[in-house]
Amino acid sequence: MSQQSFDSKTISRGILRAVATLFIIALAGYILFQLSSVIIYIFISLVIALIFRPLILFMTKKMKVSKTIAVVTSIFILFLIISGFISLFIPLIIKESENLSLLNSEEFRQRYDYMITQVNNFLLTYDINIIERLQEFNFGDYLKVIPNFMNSLIGAFGNLIIGFLSVLFISFFFMSDSKLFNNTFKALIPDDIEPKVLRSTEKIKNLLSRYFLGLIAQISILFIIYLVVLSIVGIENAFVIAVIAALFNLIPYVGPLIGGIFIIIFTLTNDVSLNFTTQILPKAIWVLVGYIGAQLIDNFFSQPYIFSKSTKSHPLEIFLVILASGYLFGILGMVLAVPTYTALKVILKEFLSENEFVKHLTKGM
Repeated sequence: MSQQSFDSKTISRGILRAVATLFIIALAGYILFQLSSVIIYIFISLVIALIFRPLILFMTKKMKVSKTIAVVTSIFILFLIISGFISLFIPLIIKESENLSLLNSEEFRQRYDYMITQVNNFLLTYDINIIERLQEFNFGDYLKVIPNFMNSLIGAFGNLIIGFLSVLFISFFFMSDSKLFNNTFKALIPDDIEPKVLRSTEKIKNLLSRYFLGLIAQISILFIIYLVVLSIVGIENAFVIAVIAALFNLIPYVGPLIGGIFIIIFTLTNDVSLNFTTQILPKAIWVLVGYIGAQLIDNFFSQPYIFSKSTKSHPLEIFLVILASGYLFGILGMVLAVPTYTALKVILKEFLSENEFVKHLTKGM
């Protein structure tokens, strides 16, 4: 009887412990979800701190300036960069908002129908008729969505300002106190593995700094090529379009496809009053050729060189890791794949350095 009572108590305690554990996990998940914006701000600030780390080290060690001056200078440069992006896009958004508020729906529809007719006439030579497919498309219903979209855009702008100030503030402290994470680890980890953990964090910071700087170099090269192509072809707002298309390349493999669609759509709709066959289509073809050329340069020269040098990984490794991360975790997984893989390699090298597989995997790091 006493044995049964003991078993019942053990089972009850086990159930209560499991329920309590599930409750704590659910509560932690809920809190993290509610604080997702803050977590994103912290992550962005951490990336910014890693990007500016080489500059701060250069100023403090080579130029012999104080840490405070180096950090303030870095924050000022960051402020100029972000302000430049905002000043680049916001006037364009405001202008488009004003144009949409004065939009003559009937005139816009006529121009839209004219462009579709031009496209259809061109495709009819290949026995393709898109007019029949578009007859069921209710353009008016989609036009009504525009005011709601603009209201959402204004709200997003307010959140962007809050995020901008938050990122600047958090980045300042990350840059000022480079030992912040090390001190946190010291308080949490056992003394016997502390040296290995601290060495790992230092190596990870160095490699990730190089990786993010490499990404900036990659995006800059693509931006310059896009800008040159769009400017030669004569596309309005070439600078803004080139920036956005280049930034899409931050998403591995999928990003270039999205960027290509984006840049072609803007080319086709740049001036719908032009003749489609003799003017718009040739421009789109030249832009497409230039875009493909830029991607070939990026895929065969820029990307392999930058990734292999910055992360000490073979291009095939990078491809397989990004591919697997995409299947498992989607686009976010693809974006985070390389920095996460790099950090894991450093940790494996530090803690399992005698393992033959780890030796081969981390060779050259």
